[in-house]
Amino acid sequence: MKQKMLSLLTIAILGLAALGGRTGAGTAARDTNNGWELGEAIRYENITIFPVLSSESAPTSEFATLDEALASGEATISEQGSAGLRRTRAGQAVRIPEIEGGGASVNRLVLVNRGKRPLVLLAGELVSGGKQDRIIAKDRIVAPGEKPLPLDVFCVEHGRWSAGTEFASAKVMVHPSVRERAAVDQQQTEVWDAVRAGSTSGARAESVIVEAAPPLSSRSIQSAMAARAPTESYAKLYNSPATGVPIETFVEEVQKRFERSTANLKGQRVVGVVVAYGAEVAWSDSFASAELFAHYWNKLLRSYAIEALARPRSTEQADVQDARDFLRPLQGRETTESQPGVYRWREIQSGHYAEIRLEALEPSHLTLHRMMIHRTS
Repeated sequence: MKQKMLSLLTIAILGLAALGGRTGAGTAARDTNNGWELGEAIRYENITIFPVLSSESAPTSEFATLDEALASGEATISEQGSAGLRRTRAGQAVRIPEIEGGGASVNRLVLVNRGKRPLVLLAGELVSGGKQDRIIAKDRIVAPGEKPLPLDVFCVEHGRWSAGTEFASAKVMVHPSVRERAAVDQQQTEVWDAVRAGSTSGARAESVIVEAAPPLSSRSIQSAMAARAPTESYAKLYNSPATGVPIETFVEEVQKRFERSTANLKGQRVVGVVVAYGAEVAWSDSFASAELFAHYWNKLLRSYAIEALARPRSTEQADVQDARDFLRPLQGRETTESQPGVYRWREIQSGHYAEIRLEALEPSHLTLHRMMIHRTS
């Protein structure tokens, strides 16, 4: 009997190892801490979006988002080495303090949070202005106060290094292929390569049945970004006719279907999404509350749409079980960064997957943002 029990235990261990670092195979799509469930799939062309639903909601109004803080003047972002008196868009005079590190730098800006609330930054959020547009390098929280913070960023604009100091929120999130390179790879060259390529998903093309070329090619992306100006600016992707692709039409159709599908939820609200392209579940963004998700949803949806249009077309579709499997927590190599009393950033990598969690430590301890990534490299 003892030998039989040992054999069964060995089989169970081998079975868990075969899951490639994931836990909870075959379980319902529910997060043990947040009570997450999956809603009905929303499908359009080669994109499928599964709403992440929860009957619980954390008190996230005590946090400020980047868009809110920059618009109100509660936060300022400026080029390194640009100390002095500046005015916000609202006309408010603010002083930019000195910070060590010399002059302007491609991968370093200065942020000051003068508001009364902790400021949430997400990897891939675009800030425009200064000497060239940048994106936030990784998720983090900035405590309120006067002390200037050296802010790690990546460039997403080539061809301009002009006289500018202040930045504003562009209300744009770069698409997943670029966010992945910023949040996980943390390399400027790879970020820019992903911008130019549109989608980096070709690394696994051998496992996908491609039925049509992507509508948004790398050539059309570069043409749109360089159109009518001596610079290649990422923000032009959303409004340039040079792409030759009706991006807003795509976004509006997905949004219409999303609203119709989630309009009559009973006792639950949308706190995130799982996104698939063709048969591949590729990305997930989930938040601590429906209010926080709603703030980011419009720019997240546009980022998912750019990725969908930049990927080869396939009529294969992911199903709800694929999305359930994707949401399971990872087990693997873990990296942690933290600031006592402010936040903890955790990244877990296992095979082709990565999980990133942004945890607030004060005024309450909760996971503000959880990002799941199917790596393209």
